[in-house]
Amino acid sequence: MLLKNLEEYVVNLLDVDIDDVEEGVINLKAKGEIIVEERDDESEWIYLESFYNTELTISNRLIKLDNSKNTKEIKEIEEEIEKVEKTNIIELSEKQKEAIKAINQHNITIITGGPGTGKTTIIKSIIEIYQKKNKKIVLSAPTGRAAKRMTEMTGMEASTLHRLLEIGKIDDDGLYKKSENYQGTPIDADIIIVDEMSMVDMFLMNYLLQSTYQGTKLILVGDSDQLPSVGPGSVLKDIVESERITTIHLDKIFRQAAKSKIIVNAHRVNDGEGFISKEETAEDSKQDFFYINEQVQEKILQQVISLCTGRLKNFGDYDFFENIQILTPTKKGMLGTKELNKALQQELNPADKNKKEKSSLGSIYRVGDRIMQVKNNYDIYWENHVTNKDGTGVFNGEFGTIIDIDEKEKKVEIKFDDEKIAWYEFSELEQIEHSYAITIHKAQRK
Repeated sequence: MLLKNLEEYVVNLLDVDIDDVEEGVINLKAKGEIIVEERDDESEWIYLESFYNTELTISNRLIKLDNSKNTKEIKEIEEEIEKVEKTNIIELSEKQKEAIKAINQHNITIITGGPGTGKTTIIKSIIEIYQKKNKKIVLSAPTGRAAKRMTEMTGMEASTLHRLLEIGKIDDDGLYKKSENYQGTPIDADIIIVDEMSMVDMFLMNYLLQSTYQGTKLILVGDSDQLPSVGPGSVLKDIVESERITTIHLDKIFRQAAKSKIIVNAHRVNDGEGFISKEETAEDSKQDFFYINEQVQEKILQQVISLCTGRLKNFGDYDFFENIQILTPTKKGMLGTKELNKALQQELNPADKNKKEKSSLGSIYRVGDRIMQVKNNYDIYWENHVTNKDGTGVFNGEFGTIIDIDEKEKKVEIKFDDEKIAWYEFSELEQIEHSYAITIHKAQRK
């Protein structure tokens, strides 16, 4: 941030003299804990030393990778695009074709755009084109839920970046500090496609680039208008705004997607416009968006409970546990996650003498509760009775349901939405939270 803005902020926050703040900056700079960068316009910007060096490393690696020899280029790319259209009976837009050609011409390409603008179709087309050329493609996303969605969209297995880079053994704090031990696990791939890039912070991006061979194509896909990453840095947004890496902006909403009022309104909000009016709504539009205008917290809470306990069920046969998720901006207050979860648990899964429950850290976990994993756990064992597979690892953002509580064994049995079943020691319950209501920031980790 600007040094003068920081100094002004600290003076007001701590009620100290500007001389004291300036002296503190000088001391921190002498110790090497901060970097003060002077730019051409004579402005001064201040960074934590680790953040500055990480950003500098990312920029250098991006340029080096982008400038390396394009060894994966396909000569007759237009013919391949035509084959994709014919095989899948689709007509790609000019922007989508431009994106595919850009990916072919460059080692790094960014594809950005809002919902319904055709990002998934581009990914699927790239996979089809390059697989025919016997190129190895690796798909990844920053969270377990995002990786799962990517797998469902493409029909090809996607993994989390943490698992791909094998950085699971670095604790959460370690990711945000300089790790001398982690040297990067080289990714064996001709093409790496990373989806939901808006969720990738600077440290994860640095590890990704550290593990990418020169000559590998790197395709970064995301929506720069989404919330920034939970960790430090706005990687996708900053790279796009640098204009150094080839970026294709998708802004056309496809006809099928335009039937969704959710998608149309999302774009209107980004454009500074109000919600679509009844008069503007097409006759074949989906009834998937409603705006209920309430100003009083108590009435908002009543509306939420009413919608979850019958109104949406009557409207479209939406079952809360299968189809509904409550999002809120905050954890605290009557409409924060903590109070909403208590209220919704009471309405949807109340106490019953026949239901087992366990108190932990101020929460009551009950058989039938919806929960969310809030930490990456690479070691916890799970079994999937549908696929007859087992393995380890449950990741931040995964949703599940408590199916048993065993007081004798001191364990809670949880079935996650992808059918895997894991057992948590009572001492491990800090890794989960109720998920009747979740914060909007947590929702981006779904």
